[in-house]
Amino acid sequence: MLIGLVVLAGVAVMLVFWLWMLIDCLTKEPDAGNTKVIWVLVIVFTHIIGAALYFFIRRPQRWAEAGK
Repeated sequence: MLIGLVVLAGVAVMLVFWLWMLIDCLTKEPDAGNTKVIWVLVIVFTHIIGAALYFFIRRPQRWAEAGK
C-alpha cells in the first residue's frame, strides 16, 4: 500500500515537471528559427527525458542569452 502511494506520488511529480517544461518552452522560448518547434517535439516524444534535457541544456542557455 505504501509503496503504491510512493510510486503514485513519483509519477505525479514527473507529470508536473513534464508539464512545467512543456509550458515553459511554449511560452518563453523565442520564435526565431525552428528552436521552439524542435524543443516541443523533443519534450512531447521523449517525455521526462526530453523535459530534463530542456531543463538542464536549453533553459540555462536562454537565461544567458537574455542576460546579454
